[in-house]
Amino acid sequence: MIKYILKYWYFAVLASLFMVFEVLVDLYQPRMMARIVDEGILGLGSGGVPQQDIIISTGIWMLVIVLAGCLCGILSGVFTNLFSQNYSNDVRKLCFKKILGFSFTQNDRFSVGSLITRTTGDITQVQNMWAQIIRGSVRCGMFFVAGSIALVSLTSDFGMVILVALPLILLEVILVFWKTGPLFDRLQQSIDVMNTRVQESVKGLRVVKAYVQEEKESREFAEANRRQTDIQFRVLLIIASMHPVMNIILNLAVAAVIHLGAVRVQAGEMAPGNIMAAVTYLSQILNGMMMLVMIFQSITRGLASEKRIREVIRETPAVKDGNLVAGDSSGRIVFHNVRFRYPEQQADVLSDISLTVNPGETLAVIGATGSGKSSLINLIPRFYDATDGYVEVDGKDVREYTLESLRSRVSVVLQKSELFGGTIRENIAMGSPDAGNEDIARAVRTAQAEDFILRQPKGYDTPVVQGGMSLSGGQRQRIAIARALVRKSEILILDDSTSALDFKTESKLMDALKKDYAGVTKIIVALRIASIRNADRIAVLENGRIIACDTHENLMRSCPSYIDIYTSQLKNEEEMS
Repeated sequence: MIKYILKYWYFAVLASLFMVFEVLVDLYQPRMMARIVDEGILGLGSGGVPQQDIIISTGIWMLVIVLAGCLCGILSGVFTNLFSQNYSNDVRKLCFKKILGFSFTQNDRFSVGSLITRTTGDITQVQNMWAQIIRGSVRCGMFFVAGSIALVSLTSDFGMVILVALPLILLEVILVFWKTGPLFDRLQQSIDVMNTRVQESVKGLRVVKAYVQEEKESREFAEANRRQTDIQFRVLLIIASMHPVMNIILNLAVAAVIHLGAVRVQAGEMAPGNIMAAVTYLSQILNGMMMLVMIFQSITRGLASEKRIREVIRETPAVKDGNLVAGDSSGRIVFHNVRFRYPEQQADVLSDISLTVNPGETLAVIGATGSGKSSLINLIPRFYDATDGYVEVDGKDVREYTLESLRSRVSVVLQKSELFGGTIRENIAMGSPDAGNEDIARAVRTAQAEDFILRQPKGYDTPVVQGGMSLSGGQRQRIAIARALVRKSEILILDDSTSALDFKTESKLMDALKKDYAGVTKIIVALRIASIRNADRIAVLENGRIIACDTHENLMRSCPSYIDIYTSQLKNEEEMS
């Protein structure tokens, strides 16, 4: 992240320079006010006769430099925002790119709510921290150094006031920093939980309503909200308790300066206007110290957020990119003694998987729930990597390919059909942005989606909202299949992605795939034998092992597990009819 700070260093330098000019203007004003009082009003140096010309000329000069100071302050703010906004923009893009490269396991470990918070709220906190550092540190530092010099130049007695007040202020800054640091870290974590609760509730709103779980969801949200509020309250209580103490120190210091100044004036050692200047300088110095507290508060929260951002950026991808760029592909897939288990789990999900899928072949995979069907096909596009053994595509270990070139050869339709905001056409063309209307129409016809799309008010240009919730499950599945087909990949994987289709539509879809995409290697994961009985071969998975792989007819003669599945499904169909 340092490189993004250095990338925009010139904005930070310009912001600091203009802030220096603004502070110099602020520091010069007490001198001019003292001159107006001493020479203009009291007439010191002119026999006690007020000098109207000094009042007017000094007042005009004050107005000019105040306007100049305002301009410098505006420019400082502009360049500060340019620095912090550009920095946060780059870091946000880096985080998002990193998240897109995460494996499914890494996404689950961080949680969606946490990743949202880290790419939005946390980056905003770091952005605010840098804005405070650039503007606040320069302003605070100059007020303290230059203000102290100016104050002591009036009389050395005023230096004693600073020496007493400063340690008290620094002590409070340290205490606030020490107390709030851990709380800010916990606060961001509580925001993660809140975001996750909201995201889950909104995404599953139909289920919540269907099962009348509004009260339960409200209670869980209220509990998460209470925990966040408690932490926030503790932080604000610590910060709020700081201000009265700071004001007491400031007021006592001002009283001390006025007392010391009055003694000097009575002794004829100081002009009355200098007391006014001294009080102003002291206020600037101590206000600068109070500003330091706010800077440290911002730094404390910013560092907690930066730590969370670094956790994302420094996360090593579980699936590492290869170097080989895929050339012409035939779509041949080979599993070599593959064993797979999910991270942080003890038991293997897949064991001793050795399987060859020839180019253009249709291989179906069937088995009970939890038998490892989805895990098997997830190894081909490298959503996960095999624990032992390896998977080949066109004679090369999939780990040798770049992820982009490998996944461009493999089109996958997952169990849950995810659609995105936009139109139906845009969702289908997502698989191939350069696809023409004829390519899209061909994929839609094969996916048996043409009829319902053309019945929509705007056809292909019908908006898709809320992840396609306005469409039925079967319609979403068919659009997702069309999206995969339009890519024209050599390998097509359907992971139980026709489960929401009726038998007639599903049969038409399978026939169209066999006819229109005969040269494409197809792997179809299914729960219903009726969906895949015409496949070239059917692999039967049981407890993570392939116990048989043959045609439907041969399996009906030789595989008891397959026969049991067929018999149970046939019995269910008869009972339903």
